[in-house]
Amino acid sequence: MADRAFSDAALAGLYDALNPWGPSHDFYLGFVMSARRVLDVGCGTGVLLARAREDGHDGRLCGLDPAAAMLVQARRRVPGVEWVLGDFRSHRWHNAFDLVVMTGHAFQELVPDGELESCLDGVREALAPDGRFVFETRNPGARAWESWTSDHVHEAEFGDRGVVSVRHDVETPVRGDRVTYTSTFDGTAWERPRISRGTLRFLERGTLSRFLSGAGLTVLEQYGDWERSPLTPTSPEIITVARSGGR
Repeated sequence: MADRAFSDAALAGLYDALNPWGPSHDFYLGFVMSARRVLDVGCGTGVLLARAREDGHDGRLCGLDPAAAMLVQARRRVPGVEWVLGDFRSHRWHNAFDLVVMTGHAFQELVPDGELESCLDGVREALAPDGRFVFETRNPGARAWESWTSDHVHEAEFGDRGVVSVRHDVETPVRGDRVTYTSTFDGTAWERPRISRGTLRFLERGTLSRFLSGAGLTVLEQYGDWERSPLTPTSPEIITVARSGGR
């Protein structure tokens, strides 16, 4: 899951081990390779744009992320990619990109209405006319948070620091579209576990469409999984392809 704990320098290096390349990366890579100018919002450790460059993308690739520790990891990858520290409050572009993506459920980190609206306005402004915005958010109908329990532990090798385990505990009862949870990271490299607390927003399809429309973005396609299956009330994802346009 998206977790701001990875802004911690001690954990940023663990992110890729816990989130290896998978079907979602393949899905986004196809869009990136077909666009000349790409902005990855919440780029994290930069794995998507780095793979695109390695696979021969010769256009503009730009990654934006508010976590300096994550960009330290990104800058260790291939040359020729722009890595920008910040968000749309600190950086704005005008008609500069043909494609904007938000991967890894980063969209769900936009919890307050104002923050969400500001980000979508920044996306629309950054896109060239008829540009595309592609992102995903977990479908609230699938109730994914019900599986985020302390008995589900994820383990990963953290280089020479040994095995690190992570578990999530959701604060109940869950009300509305916000889910607050605690992440606990434990490993032999640390004297005590590292704990972080975060909140994700689970927007249902209609509300999501209204936010996009209000920002001047038009939904073109929506899928329920990375195989592009039709979106149903219980699909695990709401994967959206939107187009920039006038309000």
